[in-house]
Amino acid sequence: MNEYIITLFWDDEASVWIAESPDIPGLILESRSFDELIKRVKTAAPELLEISGTRQPEIKLHFKAEHLAVVA
Repeated sequence: MNEYIITLFWDDEASVWIAESPDIPGLILESRSFDELIKRVKTAAPELLEISGTRQPEIKLHFKAEHLAVVA
């Protein structure tokens, strides 16, 4: 597998974006900025895959974002 699904979701209580993926062991990151979180995932994902021994020459990251907003 060379495509990994990364789920990004907003934690309203902590006021941060969180990234996680069941496909990449150890990937749980957070940031107040959505764009900064994407950058951090792009750096961490290859490193974590290398550590787990599953890194391939080409890695595709598929980002899925969720943000639940309650409005009046």
